[in-house]
Amino acid sequence: MTTQNTCPCGSANTYDNCCGLLHQGKDTAQSAEQLMRSRYTAWSLGLIDYLHDTTWSKQQAGLNREEMTEWAERTQWLSLEILDTMAGQADDNNGEVEFLARFQLPPVEAVQEHRERSKFVVESGRWFFVDPSIPVRSSNIGRNDPCPCGSGKKYKKCCG
Repeated sequence: MTTQNTCPCGSANTYDNCCGLLHQGKDTAQSAEQLMRSRYTAWSLGLIDYLHDTTWSKQQAGLNREEMTEWAERTQWLSLEILDTMAGQADDNNGEVEFLARFQLPPVEAVQEHRERSKFVVESGRWFFVDPSIPVRSSNIGRNDPCPCGSGKKYKKCCG
């Protein structure tokens, strides 16, 4: 991909003026949606370090880089559509982004769709993705305490 191509995230900006700034560490996401778009683009480009680094720190140890790399290499990402956002702006501490990603995963030639409502949190002034498949690692959270992701649910009903 040349850096002057339209960014895969669907913003209509060039990669250099969009997700490339985040991937190269020249800027940080200012919203949950911006982080969502940059993570989609990272998947399409196989930027596993970026995906790791933008996953909530309490979950990073649970990521499997080998599986992530294999998935990224096999998948051809076709498009991203943002369906809805809830909070997730610069002055929020958490947010949600509902999206629809279209992809092909050989040997299946049919276009497949992945629809998800992702959660995001701010930690140390930066946005992070909360992976619903990885338990939160913290010894200070009780099962009935509010979830630290900011959802308003009990930890055991959310990220626990």
